[in-house]
Amino acid sequence: MFNVLVVDDEKEIRDAIDIYLRGEGMKVYKAKDGIEALEVLDKEKVHLIVLDIMMPRMDGIKTCLKIREKRNLPIIMLSAKGEDSDKILGLNVGADDYIAKPFNHLELVARVKSQLRRYQNPLELEGDSPDIIGVKDLIINNKEKTVFLRGEEIKVTATEFKILQLLASNLGRVFSIKEIYEKVWEEPFYRSENTVTVHIRRIREKIEINTKDPEYIKVVWGVGYKIEREN
Repeated sequence: MFNVLVVDDEKEIRDAIDIYLRGEGMKVYKAKDGIEALEVLDKEKVHLIVLDIMMPRMDGIKTCLKIREKRNLPIIMLSAKGEDSDKILGLNVGADDYIAKPFNHLELVARVKSQLRRYQNPLELEGDSPDIIGVKDLIINNKEKTVFLRGEEIKVTATEFKILQLLASNLGRVFSIKEIYEKVWEEPFYRSENTVTVHIRRIREKIEINTKDPEYIKVVWGVGYKIEREN
């Protein structure tokens, strides 16, 4: 059984999501703001968080940042605003996915299931998938789901790991944004360019010395992204 934490200051939304997810066999914890959410995380094992952005006391952005200091579990952000700026802000602070209110409950359930699937199961890669992938000073451990750069562990989210794993397991191959999204998020691509590019930018900020002249994740303009084979 998966445990999901729903964080929203509106009781009706918390209760509605609770009903949807319990109907799928999940256990649901609820919190009305970020402070309560952090208290639940200290006491209970949680596999995924549905997190509203606009909340009193501690909002979703601050809560996401606090969670990411210690945990890499999937986070789906909710917002009453459908603007790209809110979506990008949520993704930039460490969210794995984003849903705008009002949302379709079937879409919400599908997104939750997709995140849990990717969090629990290794990505089915097209190339070889050894336990350890080494590219220059970057080491990706597929078995332990860890990333090391020059001997030091780099903290990445589950989604960031999947993107790195995909590119590093297929060195030299260029993946389009659509391909990356559909392979990593495991759902059809629809106006999701920002979702992928924001995650790529976050990965680069963690592994590249110079993000404007990246050593690892290269862009092929008009085509997509790749990690080159070593010469």
